[in-house]
Amino acid sequence: MMTQNTATIDPKEAAHFGDMAADWWNPAGSSAMLHKLNPVRLAYIRAAIDQRWPGDAHGFRPLAGKRALDVGCGAGLLAEPLARLGATVTGLDAAPENIAAAQAHAASQHLSIDYRATPVEAMTDTGFDLVTSMEVIEHVADPAAFIAALASKLAPDGLMILSTPNRTPLSRLAMITIGESIGGIPKGTHDWHKFITPEELTALLEQAGLTVIDSSGLSFDPGRGFTLSANSAINYLLTARHRQA
Repeated sequence: MMTQNTATIDPKEAAHFGDMAADWWNPAGSSAMLHKLNPVRLAYIRAAIDQRWPGDAHGFRPLAGKRALDVGCGAGLLAEPLARLGATVTGLDAAPENIAAAQAHAASQHLSIDYRATPVEAMTDTGFDLVTSMEVIEHVADPAAFIAALASKLAPDGLMILSTPNRTPLSRLAMITIGESIGGIPKGTHDWHKFITPEELTALLEQAGLTVIDSSGLSFDPGRGFTLSANSAINYLLTARHRQA
């Protein structure tokens, strides 16, 4: 039964991604697109970290002493790199199958990550220095409530980094018409009508008391693959912080 604490979880979406759990770490499998996206996301996240907490830009553990929360973590494609960057990581996912796969893979890598099959609304922990949620908000039932829940977990001086598809004709073509037919994205993964524009997401963040401090488009180049760019027509990333008094 859905309760107020789990209001943003869409059971059909959770089941869809749970079915992919066993194949999540296969770079040629059903999560192939996420494997291709991950290095670009990490480059963006690393730049945001270095700007927020200046130190050794070439250091291997810029998140040492920091707490990170990855919401909609799947089987850990982002949580594991965050742990390697030095963070104490908590990963949440709506599908218990994903959490089981994440725990098994982290153990094989000798990484200690606190994975939980728990909705973010039900988690009592707060004060995370970094909150991430990649390609998740377009799958939740109530985006405004989801953003408010994420904001409630963020430390006063922390960073929130989100990525999601834009709602444009080009994103429909790239991610659904092509992506879910020959592009390696499992059929039924996306509902274009649930995609959120940068303006809409910015408004939701502002309603939650946050302010956007950086954004970047995420584009596909036939020669280089996925890249950060000024073009946000297909996908984009945003960095936000609590609004300063």
